[in-house]
Parts: sequence; C-alpha cells; structure tokens
Amino acid sequence: MIKIHVMHTGKVYVSPALPFKDAKKNPNPLQLSLLSLYGRRNRIWLPVSAYLIEHPKGLLLFDTGWHREVSPNGEYDRIAQVKHMGVGHFLLNQAILPKGESLVEQLVAKNIYPKNIDCVIMSHLHTDHASGLRQLVGAKKFLVSAPELDDTKNFPIRYVSSMWQGINFDTFDFADTGAGPVGKSFDFFGDGTIELINIPGHTSGLTAMKISGGDKFVLLFSDGGYSEKSWREEIPPGTALDENLALNSLRWIGKTSKMLNCVESLANHDPNVIPHEIII
Repeated sequence: MIKIHVMHTGKVYVSPALPFKDAKKNPNPLQLSLLSLYGRRNRIWLPVSAYLIEHPKGLLLFDTGWHREVSPNGEYDRIAQVKHMGVGHFLLNQAILPKGESLVEQLVAKNIYPKNIDCVIMSHLHTDHASGLRQLVGAKKFLVSAPELDDTKNFPIRYVSSMWQGINFDTFDFADTGAGPVGKSFDFFGDGTIELINIPGHTSGLTAMKISGGDKFVLLFSDGGYSEKSWREEIPPGTALDENLALNSLRWIGKTSKMLNCVESLANHDPNVIPHEIII
C-alpha cells in the first residue's frame, strides 16, 4: 500500500497568463510582473502543493512549498518576501503562507520530522517549489535531476540559489526508457513504483512523479501544466525554456491522465484541488 498526502503550503499570486499562456499577447516575464499594467491586471491566487508519500520502502517528499520566511506572521509581508526571494522574483509572484501551513509545520502535526524523511525529491527548483528546502535540513537525502541543476547555473535569473544554501543535492540522470514525452525516466526504487519522468519545456529537468500500486497509478506533473484545464484544453505554462517541448509534455500529460488506470493526475497549482489523501 502507498499513501499520498496532497498538501497545500500557502498560495502564490500571479498574472493569469503565467499559469495559462496567452497565445495572442505572448507576454514575456517582464510583462507578467507588477511592472506592467498587463501583469498587474486580474492577478489570481493559486495553491502551492507539496506531497508526502508513505511508501513501504521509505518516506518521501515531492517538493517543499513556501518557507516560513515569506510570511513570518502568517500574513502577507512584502518586505519579508523581497528579502527571501529578491525583488525580481517578488515582482513576478507574491506569496502568503498562513500559520500552520508550511510543509514542516504540517509534517510535525503528523509527528514526522525532517530526520524521518528518507528523500526529498524536487520536481524542479523554481522558488515556489524550492523555498522550503532549508526547513527540511536533517532529511536523509535531497534529490534533483542533473539537467535541472544545470539549468540553475545556465539560467540563474530564473532561480534563487540561496533557497538551497547548505543543502547537499544528490543528482540523477534520466535513462532512455521510452517513458514520458521524451522517452526519459528514472526508476527511484528500481521496482517501477516511483518513476521520475522527464517532462521538459518549463525547465530542462522538470520532473513528474508517477506512483504505481498494482495496476493503478497517480501522476504528479508539477508545472507541466497548472491545472486539469491545462491538459484538457492544451494551454501550456506562460513561461518555458522551450515552448515546443512544453506543449509536447502537456500533450503527454493529457494522454496519460486519460488512461483508465490513472487514479488521479495532479498539477502543483490547480485551484480545484483540495488537500486530501490517496491510497493505492
């Protein structure tokens, strides 16, 4: 039996064209920020998810959500956010983290502490996924794909490396398995129950997690799309290193999500998803 806890770790406030690409306007990151009238218009709050996976072979986390530093008192705090993520990232996405909603606070409420976590697996290292990493110091292992770590060096403006200061990442390379949109994946336990699948486009190393139990599976597709609407209507994310790869990955997500043995298929920021547990 595998139990998946779908958890919300605060919210992110963005231009609607960041999660759902505006094909007509095709705005750049500056236009999606608070510096632009377009970027300020009709901004929306989206949840920031992270996942606790209770597996017979270990206790895993998939992503980390916001750090308490973005919202020290559980309220919107502009100064704290600028200090945590820098002005550029703050202009693109603002945050709020109510009291008790940081990942580590929710884990402690379940009597789980960082030292109990066998591995923290990162889908990618953008701010709303990597912010909480330093609160998990003490976990036995931190894992990220090699292409994602390369992206942090090749495109540093897209990341805030201080979020993983003091974290020693182990990296993995995707193998040519034929799985996923580009045929690359990594079998975490070597038994097919936790597959880390490369879904590039948004970032080079973006990783989805396919969790299988018996003949059923759950797909966690991170920012390969921002909601169920994304793959149903083929609306890719508004920011991508490679737009063609992003659309290709989204189409694979849609095809996989429609499979009869797919129990749930979850984006990281879907406003229609509420915290819950899945057992397979």
